[in-house]
Amino acid sequence: MSPRIAKALIHGLLIGGAIVALFPMLWMLSVSLMQPGQASALPPPLLPAHVTLHNYQQLFLRAGMGRYLLNSLLVSSAITVLSLALNLMAGYAFAKLRFAGRDALFQGVVGMLAIPAQVAMLPLFLMLKPLGLVNNYGGVIVPAMASAFGIFLVRQYARGIPDELLEAARIDGAGELRIFVRIVLPLLKPIMVTLAIYTFLTAWNDFMWPLIVLTGQEHYTLPLGLASLAREHATDTELMMAGSVITVVPVLVLFLALQRYYLEGLLLGSVKG
Repeated sequence: MSPRIAKALIHGLLIGGAIVALFPMLWMLSVSLMQPGQASALPPPLLPAHVTLHNYQQLFLRAGMGRYLLNSLLVSSAITVLSLALNLMAGYAFAKLRFAGRDALFQGVVGMLAIPAQVAMLPLFLMLKPLGLVNNYGGVIVPAMASAFGIFLVRQYARGIPDELLEAARIDGAGELRIFVRIVLPLLKPIMVTLAIYTFLTAWNDFMWPLIVLTGQEHYTLPLGLASLAREHATDTELMMAGSVITVVPVLVLFLALQRYYLEGLLLGSVKG
C-alpha cells in the first residue's frame, strides 16, 4: 500500500469516527428546534421542518430550567474555586515541604484513587446529616473541596520546581506563604488551568451525589432538573432534547475553548518529577 493511500485511509477513518461521535449531539440540537411531536414521526426526521425556539421558551418559562442553570453555575464555580485553592496548597506541600508522615500520608491519598466514589457516599451522607448540610448547596460543595486526583496531579507537577529557587527565596527572608503566592503559583499556572477545567466539568456533570444530598427541587442542578423533566415530560422528545442542549453545550464550549491548555497541563503533569 502506497503512503498516499494509507494516509487517505487513515484520514477517512478519522473523519468517519468524528461523524459517528458528533451525530448524536447534532441530532439532539436538531430535535430541540423541532415543533412539538415532530420527532415522534416514523422515520424520525433529521432536520426540523420549521425551526422554532418554542421548546427553549417552555423550559425557562414553565420547567424552571433557569433556576437549575443558576444552581449549577453557583455550585460548580464554588467547587472549582475552593478545590483549586486546597488542591494547589496540598499538592505543593506534598511535593516540596518536609513534615512528619508526609510520605505515608501521600500514600494514603494515592490509595483513595482506587476506592470507587460510590462506596463513600453512604458514610459521607451520614456524616453530613448531623452537620445540617443535607438539602443545601453546602452538602454538594464541602465534599468536593479537595480531591485525591487533584492533589496527586499538582504534586507531580510541583516536583519539577527547582529546590534552589525556593531555598534562595527563604534565604532572602521570604515566608512560606509569600513563596507560595509569588513564586510557586505562577509556575503552577498550566496545571491550575487543567485542574480548574477538570473540576468544573466534573461538578457540572455530577448527578449521583447531588441526587442523594439535594432533596428539595429548588436546589436542583441541571442534571437533576433534566431527570425530573424526563419524569414529567417523558413523551415530549423535543423538550427533553432542548434541556439536554442547555446542559451539554456550555461545558462543551468551555472545553473546546480551553482544550489546548487542558491537554498541555495533563501531559506536563504526567512527566514532571
